[in-house]
Amino acid sequence: CFLANLDDFATFNGIYAGYFDADPPARSTVQVAKLPLGVLVEVECVALV
Repeated sequence: CFLANLDDFATFNGIYAGYFDADPPARSTVQVAKLPLGVLVEVECVALV
């Protein structure tokens, strides 16, 4: 995920963990200077269907 402020990581991590009971997908988190439309968090995912 991309965070505008790393101080939000603990909150994001808690919410993220609530969606995965076991074996969560791999991820990375980075702080960025600015996100489009002034959002604070952007999550990117890839799925095989």
